[in-house]
Amino acid sequence: MLMLILELPETETIKDKRRVLSGIKSRLQRKFHLSCAEVDLQDSLGFAEIGAALVSNSRTFGEKVLNEAVLFVENSFPVNIHEVQIHSELYQ
Repeated sequence: MLMLILELPETETIKDKRRVLSGIKSRLQRKFHLSCAEVDLQDSLGFAEIGAALVSNSRTFGEKVLNEAVLFVENSFPVNIHEVQIHSELYQ
């Protein structure tokens, strides 16, 4: 599971925020096959919290994909990442 708190410095309206977040979520879904949603900070114009999840039979692979997704967001969108949390669980 991945949690990102993002600063959106270039958004001036809620429409701008939705456009940026929609782009991030759709690209993460297509490129990394993640399930994504805006999970908090919906009332904030300058910040957003995105949650993403991936199911894999390998913890190493799952964490690698999530770390690549963080780098992708950081390098591909006009956002500043304030916090990143990656959590994985193993069920046997």
